[in-house]
This record gives sequence, C-alpha cells and structure tokens, in this order.
Amino acid sequence: MKLTDEQLDMVGIAGRVTSVLSILGSFVIIGAFCLSRYFRSPIHRIIFFNAFYNLIDSAGTMISVSGPAAGDTSSLCQFQGFALQMFPLADVLWTLAMSLDTYLVVFHHFDAHSLQKLEIKYLGVISALTGIPAIVFLFIRTPARGPIYGGETIWCSISPRWMLVRIVLYYVPVWIVISIVVIIYFLIGIEISRLRDEFKLTEDDHIALTSQSTSIRPFDNNDSSVTTIVESDMNHKPALVPEAHIISQSSLERTSTLRQPARHFTPADHSPPTQRRMSFKQYILMPSLFFLALLATWVTPTINRVSLFISPNNHSYPLLLAVSALGSLRGFWNGIIFITMGMKGWKRRAIERKNFKKQVDEKGYSINH
Repeated sequence: MKLTDEQLDMVGIAGRVTSVLSILGSFVIIGAFCLSRYFRSPIHRIIFFNAFYNLIDSAGTMISVSGPAAGDTSSLCQFQGFALQMFPLADVLWTLAMSLDTYLVVFHHFDAHSLQKLEIKYLGVISALTGIPAIVFLFIRTPARGPIYGGETIWCSISPRWMLVRIVLYYVPVWIVISIVVIIYFLIGIEISRLRDEFKLTEDDHIALTSQSTSIRPFDNNDSSVTTIVESDMNHKPALVPEAHIISQSSLERTSTLRQPARHFTPADHSPPTQRRMSFKQYILMPSLFFLALLATWVTPTINRVSLFISPNNHSYPLLLAVSALGSLRGFWNGIIFITMGMKGWKRRAIERKNFKKQVDEKGYSINH
C-alpha cells in the first residue's frame, strides 16, 4: 500500500518540525559550551563535537520527502542519502565514546587531561568509519539497481533496491554499538555497586572528588566518627571516581564517613569548596538518558526496515510517520542530555558552596575565596 499525497505531506511536516527541534538543540549545546564554564566537562565536550555532526544530520532530515520527489539521481537526493548514512551512525559512535570515557575513569583512573587527549582520536576514527563508506556509496550504481542512494518514501537513503546493504552496513552496526554501550554501562554499574558496598554508602551518600593540591589533615581526636580518606599520589593518575564528566585535573580524594556526628575542624583543615560530589542516583541518570534516547531514535526505524524487508510493498503510514518524527530528533535528545547534566552539576556545586560558607560562618573562620 502506497501513501497518499496527504499522508506524505504529514510525514514531511513531522520530519521538518522535529528537525527544527534538533537544530535548536544543537545550537543550545554549542552556545552553552561556549558561554558557560559549567558545560566544559569531558562528556560535555564530546556532546559539543557531536553537535556539529547533528547539524548536518538535521539538514538531511529537514529535506524530508523533497529528496525522493527530486529523483534518485538528483543532487538533493544524493546529498540527503549521504547525510543520513554518515551522521546518524556518527551519533551512535559518539555515544560509545562517552561510555568509553566513563569506563576509562572508573577502571583505569583517567583524568580530564587524559580524556581530552583522546578526543582527536575519537574525531578521526568516527569520521573515518562513517565518512568513508558514505562517500564511496555516492559513486556506486549499477544498470539494474541504479545508485545506492535513492528514495524510500520519507527521505533518500540507501535505496530499497539495495536493502541488504542497508541492513548489513547500517542497522547491524548501529545495534552492535548500542549493545556495546549497554555492556560497558553494565560493567561500570557493577563496579559502582562494589564501591558502595566496600565503603558502606547509602544511595544518598556521595563519592567525593577534589581538586585541592594540599592534603586534608585528620580530624581532632575528639571526633568519634569513623572516617576513611584515600589520597592519590600527585605523581600518578588520580584515585578512582565513578563519572568522567565531573573529573578534575589534579589530586583526587575519596572520602566516606559512616554515621558521623558533627566534625571539629581547625582553620588549617578548611579549604575552599573545590570538591565535587556525585550520588549513586545521579550516576544512574547519565546512562539512562543516553539509553532511552538511543531506543527512542532507533527502535522504530529498525522495526520499519525489518517490516519492509519482509514485505517490500507494505508501507505502514503510522510507522513511517513515527520514523520521520523520531528519526529526526537526535540533536534534540542530545541537547536535553547536555543541559540536564550541566544544570545538575551547577546546582550541586552551588549547594556545596552554600554549605561550605555556612560551615565557615558558624565556625567563625576567615577564608579567602
């Protein structure tokens, strides 16, 4: 069953509206990264790089049904096919890069500087893996099947006449990468749970991270609390922390206090509130958002592709409408995640500064900020 002209118009409107949302999301990412220091963590940097890929992706989805209408051999259709082959795959690979950053922090103690040195490698590998096939496909065509890029109702991508190529070189890699991302976060979750059990932390407790260059002195002997302080060697990589996007570039300390009463500080013990903390609930947020965004983006197109592979002439209007709308939202989802992570970090640090100032005022200390 083919779609009517009215149905095609609705598919085109849905795709263009969500493409606009994605474009706005990408500009929000770029603007926030450039204007605010609260959006400069390693994970934010990766989303920032990906925003430029998302912009070209959104340009492709914005063309929508105009691509197939222009004809398979038209420049518009070929550009759209190239854009929708390269940049959606790049988006998934950038998500993999984010999970790798978190893995390297948790299991190999990478700091922010070490993670930033990987960014040029991420750029090169992701651009090569997605760009080379997408460019090569522009030059492949046969008399029997025509060009690889061609119209498929809602936009131009790998033509239905090259269906097997589309599945093997597009959907299979996407779901392999998504599976790897899920496995990585699962392993990280196990390690985080082990840390929580090791230090007897509740869900509301935090693993602390500090950028102080001086060590913290022990508390007074009158303090009956049970405290564990693990300090890193300044000449080595920092101590273990559970999330890449809050890491600092100098010494790290992991502190866990169990059922402790009020602490007794001396002025020398206090220092500015440079510690950054992350609760286990906050840790769950980041991978959950990425996972939900991936599912929202890729489940519907995959179902549609499998359906068309089984029944090539059976076009479901509701399914194609969903594919057009959800498949154009990659930049929008990334913008939501980017802002959510940044605002949580900003609020957390604001609360820490407020609490620190309150403690200082109560003790009557004089501290230069």
